[in-house]
Amino acid sequence: MRRGAGPPRVLLVTHYFPPEVGAPQARLSETARAWAAAGLDVTVLTGMPNHPTGVVPTSYRGARRRLEHTDGYRVVRTWLYATPNEGVLRKTLSHLSFMVTSVLLGGRPAGPVDVVVVSSPTFFALGSAWVLARLRRARLVVEIRDLWPAIFVQLGLITNRKVIAVLEKLELAAYRAADAVVTVTEGFREDIIRRGIPAEKVHVIPNGVDLDRFRPDEPASAEVRARLGAGPADTLVLYVGAHGISQGLTSVADAAALLAEETPSIRFAFVGEGADKRRLTEHIRRLGLTNTALAPAVPRSDMAALVASADICLVPLRDVPLFETFIPSKMFELLAAGRPLIGSVRGEAARILTEAGAVVVPPEDPEALAGAILDLATDPDRNVAMGLAAREHVARHFDRSALAARYRHLLLRVLAGQPQEEQPHHGQPPPNQREGGQHQQAPDGPRSEDELPAAASAYRPAAQGKPRNGAQPVPRPRQPGPENPRTVTHHAEGRGSGR
Repeated sequence: MRRGAGPPRVLLVTHYFPPEVGAPQARLSETARAWAAAGLDVTVLTGMPNHPTGVVPTSYRGARRRLEHTDGYRVVRTWLYATPNEGVLRKTLSHLSFMVTSVLLGGRPAGPVDVVVVSSPTFFALGSAWVLARLRRARLVVEIRDLWPAIFVQLGLITNRKVIAVLEKLELAAYRAADAVVTVTEGFREDIIRRGIPAEKVHVIPNGVDLDRFRPDEPASAEVRARLGAGPADTLVLYVGAHGISQGLTSVADAAALLAEETPSIRFAFVGEGADKRRLTEHIRRLGLTNTALAPAVPRSDMAALVASADICLVPLRDVPLFETFIPSKMFELLAAGRPLIGSVRGEAARILTEAGAVVVPPEDPEALAGAILDLATDPDRNVAMGLAAREHVARHFDRSALAARYRHLLLRVLAGQPQEEQPHHGQPPPNQREGGQHQQAPDGPRSEDELPAAASAYRPAAQGKPRNGAQPVPRPRQPGPENPRTVTHHAEGRGSGR
C-alpha cells in the first residue's frame, strides 16, 4: 500500500521531453498533464533538451540542473552529454550520461515518490529508474515504446551475438523487476509474454492524440504551403516526423520521382530531423527532383497548422518483419486532423489505418505509393469520407485523455497491490463493459460514440476549390481552431558544459 497521506506521487523518468518535438515527448507531456489534472502529484525527471540535433537551447546551456513547473507538474532536468541523433557510440554515451546524472543530480530534487514510471527508449533509463525506485522504496512501472534491442538487431545495427545476448538479458531483467509493464502495441505485449513475462503483468496503453490540438477545422496556411513549395493549385503531400533509419523515406522520394514528370502539380515535403536526413537529401539530389522540399522540424505549437496545410499525409515504415508490431504514433495526429492519409505499413498499424478508413500500401513500394497518391489527388469525395472516418475513429479509440485516465487507474492498482484487470484491446473496454451492443464508457476507458467531441460528429466539410491542373483538389475546412497557451517557469541550478 502507498505510504503517507496526500495524492499519489509519481516520478516519470524519460530521456526525451518537450521542448523537444517527437512522439515520446508528446505522449509523456500530455499524459503527465492529464495525470496532474486528475489529482496525481507528478514530477518528470529528464535531461536538457537537445534531441535530435544535439544542440542545447541557449536558455538551458551551461546548467547542471534545472527545475521547472508547467501544466500542473514539476520538471527536473539534469545535464547530459548532448549529441545529434546519429552514430551508435555517441548516442550510447548520451544515454549513459543521463542514466548517471538522473540519479546523482535528479534523485534528491525529485523528492519522495510512490511509483516510478520509466519510458524506454532509451534503454539505459531503465537502470536509473530501477535505482530510484529502490532508493525510494517505490513501485516500478516500465513503459516500452520500442522493442530494444530487437529492432536494432533486425535493422542490422547490432550484430555481435554476445552484445545482443547481454542486452536481451538486461531487457528481461527490467521486465521482471517491474511491478507492471506497459506497452503501446498488442504485438509488443505478445512478444514480451512469449519470452516468459507473466501475461497479467503486461498492459497495452496505445499512443493517442490530443483531440483539442489536432482538429479538422484547423485552417490551412498559404504561407506554410508556399514555404514547402506548393501553390494554391498544387497538391501537397506531406511527411512530418523523424527522418530515421526506420521510416524508409528514400522510397517516398522514389515515388515522388515517378510522379514528377506527368503530374508536376503534386508536390512533396519532408519536414523533420533525424539520422537519415543526410542520406535522404543526397538521394533527392541524385534523382534531380524539383517537386520535393526538405524542411527542418517545427515546434509542436506549429504542428497543427502544418498538417492542416497538407492535402495528403504519409506514414511510412521500412519493410522489416518486426515493424509489423509497430504503430507510428504520428498517424493518430494526422487522423485526428481529418487529413487524407496513406500508410506504407504492415501488421498492426495497417489494421488500425484500415479501420480508420485510410489507404494502406505495402512498405517500400514506390509504385504502389505513387498510385495511391495519384488516386487521392483526383478524388475529392473520397477524401471527405476519409477525413470523417479518421476523426471519428481516433476520437472513439485513441483519445489521449481517456488513455491517460486508463493509465492512471493502472498506477493506482499497482500502488494498491491489486490483481491486474483484463487488458482492453487498443483503447476498447473489456467485453463486460459493453451492454446491449452499445459502447459503454468505463472509468478508465475511451469515450462512447455519444460523447465524441463536437468536431467529430458535426464536422461535415464539402468539396472546395477549383481543379488543380485538371485534377480535383483535396478539400479542406477553413474555420480556425483554438490554441491553448502554455506557461513554463524555470529555476536553474549550477553551471556546467552543454551543447
